[in-house]
Amino acid sequence: MDIKSFLKDRGMKLMSDPNVSKLIQDERVMKVAMQAFQLRGKVQEQIDQNVGAAAKALGLVTKDEVRELKRTLRKLETELKKAQQTADAAKAAASKE
Repeated sequence: MDIKSFLKDRGMKLMSDPNVSKLIQDERVMKVAMQAFQLRGKVQEQIDQNVGAAAKALGLVTKDEVRELKRTLRKLETELKKAQQTADAAKAAASKE
C-alpha cells in the first residue's frame, strides 16, 4: 500500500469517528483552520514576491514574465493565422477575377 492510499484510508477512518466530527463542527476549530489556510496563502505570496525581487536583481526571468510572454506569443500566432487566412482568401478572390 502506498502512502497516499494509507493516508486516504486513515483520513476516512478519522472522519467517521464521532469525536472528530464533533471537533470539526466546533466554530473555533473551523476559524483556526481558515486562518491556517489564509496564512499559507499569505506566506506563499510573500515568498513569490521575494523570489521575484531576487530574480529581478540578478537579471533573471520570473515565472510571471514567462507566462506573460507565452500568452503574448499565443495571441500573435492567432493573429498571424487570421492574417494568413485573410491573405489567402484575397488571393483566391483575385485569381477568380
